[in-house]
Amino acid sequence: MIQIEIHAGWRKLTLNRPEKFNAVNTEMLARLLAALDAAEADPATRALLLTGNGRGFCSGQELSAEMMPGANGPPDLEKLAGENHHEVVRRLRASRLPVVCAVNGVAAGAGAGFALACDIVLAAKSARFVQAFVKIGLVPDTGASFFLTHSVGEARARALAMLGEAIPAETAAAWGMIWKAVDDAALMDEAEAMTAALANGPAGALAGMKQLFAAAGTNTLHAQLDLEAKLQGEAGRTADFAEGVRAFQEKRPPVFGG
Repeated sequence: MIQIEIHAGWRKLTLNRPEKFNAVNTEMLARLLAALDAAEADPATRALLLTGNGRGFCSGQELSAEMMPGANGPPDLEKLAGENHHEVVRRLRASRLPVVCAVNGVAAGAGAGFALACDIVLAAKSARFVQAFVKIGLVPDTGASFFLTHSVGEARARALAMLGEAIPAETAAAWGMIWKAVDDAALMDEAEAMTAALANGPAGALAGMKQLFAAAGTNTLHAQLDLEAKLQGEAGRTADFAEGVRAFQEKRPPVFGG
């Protein structure tokens, strides 16, 4: 259900239920959480790439029989979201690792949330983003209401959620929802090259950037300036900063050690 490839300095996690457009169920979510935890715990891993196998990135939660009301009443979607889907989002956002997402096809419902929780999102031009929750009588989850409001603005976020229209990758890029849309044939090469470049970057500074952007949505300007100063002080005491300055003075590319 989750393919794991370990490269020099980075890992590639591939959602692998292509016959279901990589729809997630409880077992798949547990395996994804375990794969994220393993990457986080490995000091040799300095960046992460998340993608999907087949024609879709992730079509969201699988609407199987367990999702139907039964003798014990309706499914506990609060528990499902809070303990499974939302834990994936929390892991991605709290991770020290820069996470690239390569959206190779449809990203719907929770699948769109997983993509938007990553740090840098590339999408094939054929890919589509769909807030599909309204189509089955649900509200957005997996951080969609947060990510969309902050990336595309409230007016577009409300319309995307309430209408459930599919948004092409190029529109998503133009609106600032994702980093950029690329030709389908170039997607994986570009995503892997970007992940490898991040793995060779200054790990402490990249982790600090994640902290800054996580706080920026709720901090006041003065609080954000204080956090920038604190994290800049920490970065300034690293070997990577010293190497970056030496490389600049010597007019050569830096070789960061993390």
